[in-house]
Amino acid sequence: MIQIKKLVKEYSSRQGTFLALDNVSLHIPKGAIYGIIGLSGAGKSTLVRCLNLLEKPSSGQIIIAGQDLTQLSGKALRQARQNIGMIFQHFYLLQSRTVAENIAFPLEIAGLHKREITARVEELLHLVGLKDKATSYPAQLSGGQKQRVGIARSLATKPQVLLCDEATSALDPQTTLSILNLLRDINQKLGLTIVMITHEMKVVKEICTDVAVIHEARIVEYGPIEFVFTQPQSDIGREFIATVFPTELQADVLSEIATHKDSEIVRIQFLGSRASDPIITDLLKACDVRANILYGSIDHIRSTLFGTLTLELLGNPEQLQQAHQYLASRELKVEVIQRAL
Repeated sequence: MIQIKKLVKEYSSRQGTFLALDNVSLHIPKGAIYGIIGLSGAGKSTLVRCLNLLEKPSSGQIIIAGQDLTQLSGKALRQARQNIGMIFQHFYLLQSRTVAENIAFPLEIAGLHKREITARVEELLHLVGLKDKATSYPAQLSGGQKQRVGIARSLATKPQVLLCDEATSALDPQTTLSILNLLRDINQKLGLTIVMITHEMKVVKEICTDVAVIHEARIVEYGPIEFVFTQPQSDIGREFIATVFPTELQADVLSEIATHKDSEIVRIQFLGSRASDPIITDLLKACDVRANILYGSIDHIRSTLFGTLTLELLGNPEQLQQAHQYLASRELKVEVIQRAL
């Protein structure tokens, strides 16, 4: 659906050239909810603004639905942009217009007949749950309601792609969850491809099917959400994941706990139905080892259970090797954190 090929964006100033995007390439499948996460200044907002050419790339290609936007200008680019909706952190609603009039605005620009506009606005008000707010003004709305208006407005021209630039950053946690549920519902009902730009891993965890991590202008890893969460390839990726799934024990804590001879500390990851299996009980029955549970957590990645468990396994080298083989046979990822000297 969206192909980003060798995208470069440079800014020039008196101080020199600043590289905001450095050879970025991504493929975003049709119907995906694709998260792009990074720290402030990493380049994620520049990337999303390049996707609809609000920022013109220095080089590279942006191909959406088979059309290279970097080759378009004028009327052709304006028409292509009607296929791309966008919502922002700060809503940008027209304060002098009602909710219905805000949603109608892009349709008026597109030149639709008044009857068509009215029908489309009613449809969108129902979709985002604001039928009773049609005649209200932005100043009368909560933050979550304003963002719902922004979502409805972005969907007015029936785009195939929805870009979300930090769309929940200004909202409280409960309202954030309601907006994410709305976006998930829209994705499923309309088959819309959604690109989520965020610095919050909890947003990615809740809704995204895939994720890319951008750091210092480059994509450092990407893939299906379950793969990136369970097998992060970059330091920054591991840092983000630790914000929602804390798995690390501090070195001084480990040194106090791991005092037994013939032991090792391991971290086990559980995904899907494995997260509810009695793995440790089965391990102790199958292998002649002892286990000391040090730390554990369980949560969801979208609708999939994901858990981690940090253990101290005690036994001789042969017994520990047998334990590793058993855990591998249960399709569990095992990482040795520390071995006793």
